[in-house]
Amino acid sequence: MRIKILLLTLLGGFLPFLHAQVTLPPSGGNQKAEVAQWMGLVEVRVTYNSPDVHDPKGMDRTGHIWGELVPFGLANLNFGNSTAENPSPWRAGANENTVFQCSHDILVEGNKLPAGKYGLHMIPGESDWTVIFNRDYSAWGSYFYDEKKDVLRVTVKPESSNYTEWLTYGFTDRLLDECTLNLEWENLRLPIHLSVENIHELYVESLQKELQGQAGFNYLNYVSAVNYCVQVNSHLELALKWAEKAINEPFVGQKNFTTLTTKANVLLAMGRSKEATKIYMNAIDLPDAQVFAIHNLGRQLIQMGDPDLALEIFKANAKRFPDQWPVNVGLMRGYSAKGNYEKALKYAEAALKNVPEGDLLNLENIRSSIQRLKQNQDIN
Repeated sequence: MRIKILLLTLLGGFLPFLHAQVTLPPSGGNQKAEVAQWMGLVEVRVTYNSPDVHDPKGMDRTGHIWGELVPFGLANLNFGNSTAENPSPWRAGANENTVFQCSHDILVEGNKLPAGKYGLHMIPGESDWTVIFNRDYSAWGSYFYDEKKDVLRVTVKPESSNYTEWLTYGFTDRLLDECTLNLEWENLRLPIHLSVENIHELYVESLQKELQGQAGFNYLNYVSAVNYCVQVNSHLELALKWAEKAINEPFVGQKNFTTLTTKANVLLAMGRSKEATKIYMNAIDLPDAQVFAIHNLGRQLIQMGDPDLALEIFKANAKRFPDQWPVNVGLMRGYSAKGNYEKALKYAEAALKNVPEGDLLNLENIRSSIQRLKQNQDIN
């Protein structure tokens, strides 16, 4: 019995230290928020607590946010590491750290920021702001901010904006390899430009990894990878190897119109036009080469800047599929791309006679092309 009492006493003595935290609403009513954006494969994420212009008692603080509630420059927070001798930046939100996260290396205002998770802090100013990315992202606010842990600082200019009640982060100017992260609160916006330095390199690296897995057992995935490299004119030697795999890889490769023309596209992009032409012509003779597929190849070659080869493709299509729609349309486009508008007009008028019944869109397009050709204007 004495042992049981002693044990209970010991456990009771430790109970305060074992007490778990309970979940309560966020301090000051500053709701937690998160926003994410992708630049291609690169994810950028901001997690923050969002104060509003009206304080918890409903007082309107418009005109008293910047330079007052959020001081200009560094401030003594009177807690933690923050003193008069060691003032702190703003936490770029409320409550705990505002956290900035990027899945890959990026550029912030043209300066490299390694992939990782950062505490986001700011030093507001009347004309310029300093934006800080700090290795410590788990602290509460800026009370324990340590400048020695800064990874990057950039200078950004704020601008006026429409009224925003709650401090909000969002993304604009969203492109494949760049975007703008905006902080907006009250009547101010702080735009921070983000970009990816090597987006195509990242995609090729990803394709290499994927093709080593299950995706590599489908020739169409090799075709897609090759087409991407040709589109961005990058890693063409690697693309040629993938094109060969799409045709000849054991258990995977297939020799068909799609795979042969894919290989020819790479060779053409590499400046090996004679080899490309030979393969294109071989592809046209394959059983699976259909009239519309050949027609679209010709149009693709016009867009790639090779009207001579495009015309040869359109001629071969007309030879294999005489009088079928849309071979005359192809010859019309081929001769127009060469600047021979008289001959292009001849085939346009021939195409007008065999537009599929009910195809009003193509009927109108050819009529429009005829009018342009009569004025010696290219229709492509």
